[in-house]
Amino acid sequence: MAKLGKRSTAARAAFAGKSHLTVEDAVALVKANARSKFDETVEIAMNLGVDPRHADQMVRGVIGLPNGTGKTMRVAVFARGAKADEATAAGADIVGAEDLMEIVQSGKIEFDRCIATPDMMPIVGRLGKVLGPRNLMPNPKVGTVTMDVADAVKAAKGGEVQFKAEKAGVVHAGIGKASFDEAKLVENVRSFCDAVAKARPAGAKGAYMKKIVLSSTMGPSVTINVESAVGE
Repeated sequence: MAKLGKRSTAARAAFAGKSHLTVEDAVALVKANARSKFDETVEIAMNLGVDPRHADQMVRGVIGLPNGTGKTMRVAVFARGAKADEATAAGADIVGAEDLMEIVQSGKIEFDRCIATPDMMPIVGRLGKVLGPRNLMPNPKVGTVTMDVADAVKAAKGGEVQFKAEKAGVVHAGIGKASFDEAKLVENVRSFCDAVAKARPAGAKGAYMKKIVLSSTMGPSVTINVESAVGE
């Protein structure tokens, strides 16, 4: 078994015996122990009382975090003509149609968000096996299939976060950087939790939010008191 370094040992000691903290205390703890040489991402994971295998229990949505994510988002847009020009003007990193489809089919996926105009979906639909597993498939429910490509690109670049429950009913996302002020991270955490709470599906029974965990990229995790996060 590998021996833990001084940094990891100190971080584990700081987290020992601490759980179900308020959002403020959890953020302070995670931020104080994010000591890597790079700016770590602060990540949230939520265990929900749903079974996404059932259509009426799927949880998905999008939230524009009030303080952004601190991540540079690379955006690809499937569009033609004037809409392609709008996407480029709005700051899209890659814009195309059949040519972009060929790039994706070749396995070269150098983007974090994929947006498409409705008329492009027959082309994009062929890429389901490539984009789907990466959670990059455009979807009108989260605003990535739209004629308003300029606003969609700006939203993605501005710190918009998509979320979707995985098979085990877990939702996770990056909600900021360790370099953010504590107050901004707290605001982002609560905004994200509120968005997930509002996305509660009709088929969810019993306790919806079972567990909320906060961590940094390289640090330990700590549980957050659900009532502190969503005010239930």
